[in-house]
Amino acid sequence: MPGAKTGHNTGLTQTDLEELTTWRRDLHRRPELSGQEIETADTVQRMLRAFAPDTLLTGLGGHGVAAVFDSGQPGPAVLLRCELDGLPIHEVGDLPYRSEKDGHGHLCGHDGHMSWLAGMARVLSRQRPARGRVVLMFQPAEEDGAGAARVVADPAFAQLAPDYAFAIHNMPGMPLGHVALDSGPVTCASAGMRVTLTGRTAHASLPETGISPAPALARLMPALTALGHGQPKDHDFTLVTVTHARMGEPAFGVAPGEAELFVTLRTRTDDGMEALRQQAEAMVRDAADAGGLTVRIGYEDVFVTCNNDATATDIARRALDKLGTHVDDAALPLRGSEDFGRFGAGANLAFMLLGAGEGTATIHNPDYDFPDTLIAPGVRIFSAIVDEILG
Repeated sequence: MPGAKTGHNTGLTQTDLEELTTWRRDLHRRPELSGQEIETADTVQRMLRAFAPDTLLTGLGGHGVAAVFDSGQPGPAVLLRCELDGLPIHEVGDLPYRSEKDGHGHLCGHDGHMSWLAGMARVLSRQRPARGRVVLMFQPAEEDGAGAARVVADPAFAQLAPDYAFAIHNMPGMPLGHVALDSGPVTCASAGMRVTLTGRTAHASLPETGISPAPALARLMPALTALGHGQPKDHDFTLVTVTHARMGEPAFGVAPGEAELFVTLRTRTDDGMEALRQQAEAMVRDAADAGGLTVRIGYEDVFVTCNNDATATDIARRALDKLGTHVDDAALPLRGSEDFGRFGAGANLAFMLLGAGEGTATIHNPDYDFPDTLIAPGVRIFSAIVDEILG
């Protein structure tokens, strides 16, 4: 019934959970892409102001928002982080709260992650921690790898100075409510390598009078892919994925004079990424030289490895044990990337996965939706971690 307490250590009522579900679904209707989260940040600010944090910072690293709930007593600062951005993917399905923005969707669950921190705002507004302070960090631009780096580099971030940082990501394919947690690398480093090959166009009947990038492009796609080997648990794991290729113009009368190739590089470690970059670049330059082409190489969507600190991991594990949560490391490290690792430069950090159920659409699928049944467990975990450190 309304007003009844639900769950361990959250202080949330059934009414709270119903309101958080409605709030999450409203966010789902209006996703915004990385770096464009103006409306989302405004929605978050209005929500937070209703729970009277001791400090509210806005515009962090772009559109980031941070709320501080301070005990007034000496103690560590614990940062809890979620993400603001959606994806450039067209959502399919018949959800009553389906995205109203064609080609944009909250198809990674960041709307649900925001609901966890919105739940924590309710918990902390009713009872501050016994000591120290909690920072609720709503971070922009996670999907392109730029957001956390910009937030940490923002001069205003120095006011927050977290000693610990924690984040949870929902994970379809894992049993509902189970947690994946381990110390060391938990997500891979990755970099988007953009290659432009330039030669000279020619009439299609006289291809020998031009310089075509076709042979180099045909050579590079399988050769770069072949640089991948091993599995994420292997220290020297690498994965190279061709994600886009374009050559010339869509015309039958012109032999191409330019090509573009997008390749995503992944490694378990940051050192491994540097080595893989050097290998890939040498391969590209050799192919360009052999074809008489000029070449330009650039990088986008750069993520460092997310390394879980042993101390923060142990704290999270103790909190999860007290909740009776099933914990293992079978799903780790992920092949995917996550920019939360940037917060580890000045804080003890732990990133974990929370199972969203088996046999469900996975993240970045066009029919994915965050399960609302995960709202309460996510808040319980964050609340238990805060209790473990701050009391």
